[in-house]
Amino acid sequence: MPVIFSTEVDLETLQAGDFRVVTKSGQIGTMHCASVLPATDPGELRTVLLIGDFGNVSEDPPVEVEVVGHLHSIDETLDFRGATVAVTPLEDGPSLIFAEVVEDWTLVGNLGPRRTRGSLCPSDNIVQAIRVTWAGGVTLANGKEPGDAERDLYRIIVEAEDGSQRTVTPAALADLGDGDNNHMLCLDTKDRPVSVSFPAGVLTDPNDDLNPETSVIVSKPN
Repeated sequence: MPVIFSTEVDLETLQAGDFRVVTKSGQIGTMHCASVLPATDPGELRTVLLIGDFGNVSEDPPVEVEVVGHLHSIDETLDFRGATVAVTPLEDGPSLIFAEVVEDWTLVGNLGPRRTRGSLCPSDNIVQAIRVTWAGGVTLANGKEPGDAERDLYRIIVEAEDGSQRTVTPAALADLGDGDNNHMLCLDTKDRPVSVSFPAGVLTDPNDDLNPETSVIVSKPN
């Protein structure tokens, strides 16, 4: 079960005992471990994968996750203890849940464990990049990575200095091949990204559920 935080988490404070999963009947699930793999590129440490016995999906599914330990944000400004979130039903397809402009986008794919490094944005004509985070790992229905056809389905609203807005598509799609829940949208415009959307029925999660039509606002840099 992936749990996605509002900020990156401090791995020194992360342990399986920080989480409690509650089922529909009120039972507490059994937690085996918690990991950020495979989402380990710079900026990706907001997705924690919980592994354990969290109930039966048809009879007593998990309904809530609570942080019960002192799990801190990477900048040490937040303690997530007491935070709760409803569990997305297993049969629901993956949705976009977070998007941000990546300041050091040229480094992504060069840092972190080699086996979890995603592909890079091309260097020619790319001037900025957006990281989009899905609610779970996504691939095509045949298990392959998205390509140019799927890149062209992303829609990004950007805003010029004069306040006018227009819709663009990424010039390239990167951060592929690492098995995580992030894509990098490589842009050839300096206009400020406002939102990202993607149409329904294209990408699937590990449960083979197709994504719904989905959109997300691009977070402004701090």
